[in-house]
Amino acid sequence: MLNSDQTELDLPPTHSESESVFSDCGGGRVGSAEDAGGVGLCAQSRVTEPGEAVKKDLQHLSREERRRRRRATAKYRTAHATRERIRVEAFNMAFAELRKLLPTLPPDKKLSKIEILRLAICYISYLNHVLDV
Repeated sequence: MLNSDQTELDLPPTHSESESVFSDCGGGRVGSAEDAGGVGLCAQSRVTEPGEAVKKDLQHLSREERRRRRRATAKYRTAHATRERIRVEAFNMAFAELRKLLPTLPPDKKLSKIEILRLAICYISYLNHVLDV
């Protein structure tokens, strides 16, 4: 999971790459007759790295808005779903282990999670009563 200090390079840019690279070239016109040498680039433009335009666009956003946009990416959703699956699996394994410790008739009876918890409470109370007597 990304912390708040890391940049969100996985986000799609809010405008095209040509706009970010050539934004200071007179309205984003590329290859006009006015360009020196007919190269299609103005003298003020520079080559940027792919994530630089995205970083620049995100600087004006609040921390909460950057977080929302990062969470909207497919990569983030996939990672979150994986973490959630692992968490639920660990949770279910803990219930299965607790279930093995509780006496029921029949022993292999399927119990819901709330039934397991209620039975555990009753069994602990019974064991306390036995120890007190």
